[in-house]
Amino acid sequence: DFLFFWGAVFLVTTTLVAFLKKENQELIPAKEETKGITDTYRLLFSIIKMPAVLTFCLLILTSKVGFSAADAVTGLKLVEEGVPKEHLALLAVPMVPLQIILPLIISKYTAGPQPLNTFYKAMPYRLLLGLEFAFLVWWAPKVKHEGGFPLYYYAVVVLSYALHQITLYSMYVAIMAFNAKVSDPLIGGTYMTLLNTVSNLGGNWPSTVALWLVDPLTVKECEGAQDHHSCATAAAAEV
Repeated sequence: DFLFFWGAVFLVTTTLVAFLKKENQELIPAKEETKGITDTYRLLFSIIKMPAVLTFCLLILTSKVGFSAADAVTGLKLVEEGVPKEHLALLAVPMVPLQIILPLIISKYTAGPQPLNTFYKAMPYRLLLGLEFAFLVWWAPKVKHEGGFPLYYYAVVVLSYALHQITLYSMYVAIMAFNAKVSDPLIGGTYMTLLNTVSNLGGNWPSTVALWLVDPLTVKECEGAQDHHSCATAAAAEV
């Protein structure tokens, strides 16, 4: 029902825009250079070969390694510790207005000549919040009771998620502002798409690796078995 409702809303609004919105013919924007597929890839290759772009790509591909585990695994570990999935989903609701307001506030600080300053400043706080998330997972079984989790635990989780959103959006808006600033206007779309793709990849591959490493790095012991032997592998845990 949820998907059906929003699907209908999107169809209606986009159709209305298509029929009712007229382009302003008087204002002709600066012409962006258009190329075919082969020429575009040649252009992308020539951009990425530039030493400054190569260094920048290397930095943004590795800059999010430090908080990939906290971002990717915290929710799963909280569910594993008994926090109901529907409660975690409800906690995302108060984040929505924050996610709308944050870019508007942060954009004031990234509009200057050095937008990446905001990125640098937010990074240590986001790293520290990784420790905070680890504490939340460790704390969960200690406050759990028969009725579930106390209200103050959820309050701490919401506050932690809100602080995390502030650091996340500070870095996100800053990197977007920087990419927009350094992109050549003649090939702006191609240039920005390349940098944004690398930026997105820099956030996704560490999370994938973190999820893949959860099982090998998790210490398990089989209760009731002789000598409490380790259940490090899935086969051993099954036995």
